[in-house]
Amino acid sequence: MTTDLKNQKTFSRIITLMGWNRASYALMSTFLAIVFLIIYFWWPLAEEYLALIHWGGAWWRYIDWLLLGIFSFMSLMIMAHADLRVDTLMVFVGFAGGLVIESWGTQTEIWSYYTAERPPLWIIPAWPIASLTIDRMVRFLRSRTSRLKSRIFGWFYWLIFPTFYFLMFSFIWPTIDKSLTVMALILVTMIIITPTDYRIAVLTFLAGAGLGYFLEVWGTTRLCWTYYTLETPPIFAVLAHGMAAVAFWRTALLLDAVSQSWFGIRLRQPKIPLQ
Repeated sequence: MTTDLKNQKTFSRIITLMGWNRASYALMSTFLAIVFLIIYFWWPLAEEYLALIHWGGAWWRYIDWLLLGIFSFMSLMIMAHADLRVDTLMVFVGFAGGLVIESWGTQTEIWSYYTAERPPLWIIPAWPIASLTIDRMVRFLRSRTSRLKSRIFGWFYWLIFPTFYFLMFSFIWPTIDKSLTVMALILVTMIIITPTDYRIAVLTFLAGAGLGYFLEVWGTTRLCWTYYTLETPPIFAVLAHGMAAVAFWRTALLLDAVSQSWFGIRLRQPKIPLQ
């Protein structure tokens, strides 16, 4: 009985520390439901993956531990201090933004998937999950950098973003004749030259690139997707996750501003940073 009581207290402390609530369980349930639907509708893909595991022998040697690590990290992060009133907007932006980005990349053949779909619908749900994960990471980083002066982030902003723009321009140059690429360049230009909050922009970029590194390493080394340069992965692709995260954040701000102006409804409530 004493052991059970200690376990209950330990579990309660973990719940409090992680900030789990009803919204957390709702998000996790939705996440798992999406994963189940992807496996159900694209079972041949899952079957191909499972066929690589030799269940009769040392199966643990064939398990994709990187994928499991990414999945576990994202699962824990999206549950931390969840708030459906706020996260719903982020999920919407993530779905829409992910569809736009995947359409641009696959239609211009900057990258391609092994299924040859342009784009594959099963990859789109990964974008809102990543957006929620990055949101939690940014809130954590914000609480840890609150003592740093804002002008420091201003310096980092004008160092990081122009550098990224140069890398982006160089990487996508072979597709500069495509209208989708021109639109992507214009959008990134507008985002960079109209900063709103240097601190959040820099932290969002770093968090997105950090998560993007592991996603890109997994995807390119497993040949799930391949860039035209055949790098595994190219540095641009890693940093592009950071830029995408900033674009999603700015889009959410814009939609919130429009909603308040036109309908008097606030879609995006400010969140308390993760402690």
